[in-house]
Amino acid sequence: MARAACVVALLATLLAGPALAGPGPVRISIATAPTGSVAFVVGAGLARLISQYIPGVHATAEVTGSFADNMRLLAARRVELAFAHNDIAYDALRGAEGFQGQAVQIRAVAPLYDSYAQLVTLEGSGIARLPDLKGRRVSTGPPGGTVELTSGRIMRAVGIDPERDIRRERLPIIPAADALRDRKIDALWWVAGLPVPPILDLAAAPGTRIRVVPLEEALEPLRKQYGPMYMPGTISPVVYPGMDRPVTTVVVPAVLVAHRELSEDLVYAVTRLLFERRAELEAVHPAVKEVSLLRITGRTPIPFHPGAARYYRERGVPGF
Repeated sequence: MARAACVVALLATLLAGPALAGPGPVRISIATAPTGSVAFVVGAGLARLISQYIPGVHATAEVTGSFADNMRLLAARRVELAFAHNDIAYDALRGAEGFQGQAVQIRAVAPLYDSYAQLVTLEGSGIARLPDLKGRRVSTGPPGGTVELTSGRIMRAVGIDPERDIRRERLPIIPAADALRDRKIDALWWVAGLPVPPILDLAAAPGTRIRVVPLEEALEPLRKQYGPMYMPGTISPVVYPGMDRPVTTVVVPAVLVAHRELSEDLVYAVTRLLFERRAELEAVHPAVKEVSLLRITGRTPIPFHPGAARYYRERGVPGF
């Protein structure tokens, strides 16, 4: 009995918050994104690795509506870890935009993969450039979510008001891809690592040919207003069937974040696992190839959690 009590006490120290009620694993939740998204796939893989390799900890990947929802779940301490994009996470940290007066005490665990802004339409739609969206039926992702935020900033950068200049739909990725296939909408926005499974399925469907619209004309005004948080990127033609040339787009890094008060030891263990078991996570989704200790410094404006910083110091990452 004495030994069991010691185990329970040790596990309780892993998480900030109420003590465990009795014997059993520490349970943590990871807020990801809608089903079918890259974040959900990677988050489910990360939860499995945590449960398998961190003794006494059981992790679950939670389906969520958006990265904005993830920030609110962290603020309410209903999850311990969350996926986000730098822009939505930075707004949450500062209490800006949709988080006015409600700053969220988040800390970065690790930059993950580059998320690519993807404006997808069908061949023959007449949409070849951003200005062609005016008057068209366009899905901008769930209301208040990161896709709506990022796509709105991109459109405004070239003089398109998403409230007045397009016929807006606010669909999650799977319904949006279905609606585009059925020509109920003319285009969809999504922001995620590559490839996005529902877009890949749409591109591979018989008789369907997608077009990924270049976004390079938005880059200079976007970076002028928001700084290096938004970067240029290229979607290779090998990503989606039917693409015949590289497409220049806007990139915003995805980042794994935790609440500031989450246990330093737990965050250290998760950070170490993420890098030392990366190959296993990469088997879940190819976007994880971008996770690297060489891509830590300068990749996020979010301050790092002490547990993550401790691991990076041990590995000699510059800046820690």
